[in-house]
Amino acid sequence: QCPKYYIKKELVTLILAAAALIAGFGSSFQYGYNVAVINSPAPEMKLFYTRIYEDRYGPMSDNLLTLLWSVTVSMYPLGGFFGSLMVAPLVNKFGRKGTLLFNNIFSIVPAIMMGVSEVAGSFEIIIAARFIVGICAGLSSNVVPMYLGEIAPKNYRGAIGIVPQLFITVGILVAQVFGIRNILGNMEGWPIMLSFTGIPAAIQLMLLPFFPESPRYMLIQKGDEKTARKGLQRLRGWEDVDEELCEMRVEEQSERAEGRLSVLNLFTFRSLRWQLLSVIFMNMGQQLSGVNAIYYYADSIYSSAGVADDHVQYVTVGTGAVNVFMTIAAVFIVEKSGRKLLLLIGFGVCCGACVLLTIALYFQTTLDWIPYVSIVCVIIYVIGHAIGPSPIPTVITTEMFRQSSRPPAFMVAGTVHWLSNFTVGLVFPFLESGLGAYSFIIFACICLATLIYIWVVIPETKNKTFLETSQLFAHRNKVDIVAEAEIKETGGESGEEEIKNTFL
Repeated sequence: QCPKYYIKKELVTLILAAAALIAGFGSSFQYGYNVAVINSPAPEMKLFYTRIYEDRYGPMSDNLLTLLWSVTVSMYPLGGFFGSLMVAPLVNKFGRKGTLLFNNIFSIVPAIMMGVSEVAGSFEIIIAARFIVGICAGLSSNVVPMYLGEIAPKNYRGAIGIVPQLFITVGILVAQVFGIRNILGNMEGWPIMLSFTGIPAAIQLMLLPFFPESPRYMLIQKGDEKTARKGLQRLRGWEDVDEELCEMRVEEQSERAEGRLSVLNLFTFRSLRWQLLSVIFMNMGQQLSGVNAIYYYADSIYSSAGVADDHVQYVTVGTGAVNVFMTIAAVFIVEKSGRKLLLLIGFGVCCGACVLLTIALYFQTTLDWIPYVSIVCVIIYVIGHAIGPSPIPTVITTEMFRQSSRPPAFMVAGTVHWLSNFTVGLVFPFLESGLGAYSFIIFACICLATLIYIWVVIPETKNKTFLETSQLFAHRNKVDIVAEAEIKETGGESGEEEIKNTFL
């Protein structure tokens, strides 16, 4: 039998913490930064678009400016969608760490493009660069959680899995701070602000090569036990990693019946049916729950509550700081409370906040104190989203799938995530003009539907090995997954495995 898995209490070693921080800062930070970076300097950038267009072609209509600006904004999630489609082939070819290093191309090149756009007198460069940096975000939003989930010990996988989301919120906050009028949110500063995204990529490119590749990838997909053992010893801080390597071998053997999975046969594989549905529902729920709409609406809510226009930007930064603070809180409570409880609380809070916000917006003009209720609703919504719906889906996606099915599963998750993001960006302005305050009722219903699905279907994955999590879903999928490992001593060799698998 495999030795008792994790007899020692696993610790977060310096190597593991540094790998998480560098991957988070070099990749996830940029995702958040580029989400928020064009919000503050939008008026100055629109003036630039108008000036360039009129120099070339003559007068510019408001409709054309709106169209060009919408394209600039939506190119980012569109790039994210294409980036997600590249996840599985790249992580299988280059590895998890290798893909993160390769991905820096999609950050450094557009950073240079956006930096020179004003000098070059071209808004087309900005639009193209937003698409390319979107590819970077699409890859990093899937590969960083995968890499960190695979290198983390099981009793810290939840906390380390939230690190990418923490850096996304830090990226949003930094973009909001830089966007303050007196800093870079002005006519001279916006090209510098847009090109800043290349700096984290350059730092990651210099430092990440010194850290180990995912040992699970090296052992299960590459069959390189020597490198896997060496990487695991560095990550764990001790020499004896046999029990964890044994667990990986059991997982490898239990997957042999599946072979290398593509996205298409992932959908036909019965033992993964509910995991795949759960990933789709969680990612749709996360993006369609109105988080982008809340940020879109926030400025007008603050203004209507009597916050002076000059001060709205500082309140926005305050909201960003709340987001960061609550995500830090999630890092520390996820291993105590579990994943499922945080998701249920998060979606429940978001649902309640959307209902209250609808009522507050409806009565906004009738009672003097109601606008302040709206501000409280926005902050409560941000807190709810930050503890569950934002960080937990990627953690659970890592845990629900085993090694060969994880890359295509992340590809599906990323595709759903970015398509939903793109849809909200496209549809919400029309929803807002047609339904006004009532548009948040739709988001409340989506939050409630996602909450019910999580309550009924998703099991608690805290402190489980990847194989144990698959067995939790086996009953719902109406399959049996049995993997028993026996280590037999044979003459002259250290050990040989015999592993029995049953897939029914």
